[in-house]
Amino acid sequence: MDRRRFLRAAAVLPFVSALPESPFAQSAWPNRNVTVVVPFPPGGQADLAARPIAASFEKTFGKSFVVDNRGGAGGGLGNAAVARAEPDGHTLLMALSSMVVLPEADRLFARKPMYEMDQLTPIARILADPAVLAVLTSSPYKTLADLLDDAKKRPGVISYGSSGHYGASHVPMEMFLNAAGLKLLHVPYRGGGPALTALLGKQVDMIPSAPGPLQPHLEAGTVRVLANWGAERTRNLPNLPTFRELGYADVEFYIWAGLFAPRNTPDDIVRRLRDATREAMQQREVTTVFETAGSPPAYLDQPEFARFIEADAARLIPAVKKIGRVE
Repeated sequence: MDRRRFLRAAAVLPFVSALPESPFAQSAWPNRNVTVVVPFPPGGQADLAARPIAASFEKTFGKSFVVDNRGGAGGGLGNAAVARAEPDGHTLLMALSSMVVLPEADRLFARKPMYEMDQLTPIARILADPAVLAVLTSSPYKTLADLLDDAKKRPGVISYGSSGHYGASHVPMEMFLNAAGLKLLHVPYRGGGPALTALLGKQVDMIPSAPGPLQPHLEAGTVRVLANWGAERTRNLPNLPTFRELGYADVEFYIWAGLFAPRNTPDDIVRRLRDATREAMQQREVTTVFETAGSPPAYLDQPEFARFIEADAARLIPAVKKIGRVE
């Protein structure tokens, strides 16, 4: 990924946004329905982020913003589709943190990447939760230590579900397993929603997940969490220890969700999308959806989001290279 090129391009946008808007552009876009691609099936973090934002945009712009769940390849298929889309503001992407590592994962396997990060223009960050490790309450694992003890006795037998190879729940789990010297059985799904369904159906023993999709099951008492991948404990789960607390200093991962447009989307359209996102993230009907789901808003406007992506990529890409090829 050409991260310097990505950051330079992103840094220009704040200055462009100060220019007078073209009256033609104001009336020309959107002139039809807008597609918001979520590169996973329904029920996951990207879907949670996309739907309230799309509903707010419909009120702002007076056109339908249709959420299109287009799963596959750990999110890569949907990311690539938007990277190749016409840059006219009518195709957007609500991506997860895995987007920064998927091109590097392709290179690990000597494959041409499905897309590169500089093909996408950041608009804003919506959510950013540390991943958490979840099991059923009927599981014998009450603590992470319980899991460690069993996994050492039965390498490669205990299973975990993920959102797909090198996806937003696969990478954090492999970071932990690599640090702990453990081997579990990886069962990839097309997204976090199907992985959660598999956990609830007892098809896998555990899943890494964003907290939001787990919230109703935590409240119902059907799921419990063992640890979180954040740098510190969260407000919503104050009793949940971090992997860092438990002795894994370099095991840190956030499942963030952010809005993107194809590269070369006109600057005035990007500015209007930024303004609309800022407005949406101040609306109670939007933020209440996130807070109720246990995923508090984590809004960053485009310049700050671009810098955040740069820093996250600088940390995650070496981690993926260290993990190496995982079949």
